Amino acid sequence: MKALMAVTGILLVLFLFAHMLGNLKIFVGQSSFDEYAHWLRALGTPILPETWFLWIQRFGLLAAVIGHIVAATVLAVRARRARPVRYAHRPKVQGSYAARTMRWGGVIIVLFVIYHILDLTTGHLNPIGDKSAPYGNVVADFAPDRWYVTAFYTLAILALGFHLRHGIYSALRTLGQQTADGERNARVIALGVAVVLCAGYLTVPFAVLTGLVT
Repeated sequence: MKALMAVTGILLVLFLFAHMLGNLKIFVGQSSFDEYAHWLRALGTPILPETWFLWIQRFGLLAAVIGHIVAATVLAVRARRARPVRYAHRPKVQGSYAARTMRWGGVIIVLFVIYHILDLTTGHLNPIGDKSAPYGNVVADFAPDRWYVTAFYTLAILALGFHLRHGIYSALRTLGQQTADGERNARVIALGVAVVLCAGYLTVPFAVLTGLVT
């Protein structure tokens, strides 16, 4: 179960990097961003019909998310069954803030993903919701008068950052980084990945909010 959670987590992190790089194309300009979005829909053609590759990717991501959640749930249940009687006095645990908030952070991330799909994928919650105008959808979504959307987005990304910092560290330890040097390297890598992804994802909404991208 730990290996399953580690592998599915790594797959999701790779997707996050690819998605972040695509998002950052918004700083190149509207035409470049729109072309990139339309290219994603045409990816795999003519071997596959249009948008089929996207759907294959979506089902793959869904399988990874389900596998990640199932593994986490099974491990949590096993840990609880291993000690059915609670401590009379629970000692302080030397754990990071991220480790203590993995569960509620995961819930926030799941809720955000659902909202994000309804907002910028299906367009049901987007002010424009025009699939032919992805740049316009993003700008309308994070407009200053919709500051609460940016606030929720920020909360979700910060929760993701804490989740990644602990999750990547745990994954690297599970996959073999058991030495003292390996532990230090795992901490540095986990923190670095979390910071890069958080910064990359937050630049877009704040650029729109502040008028840098219009």
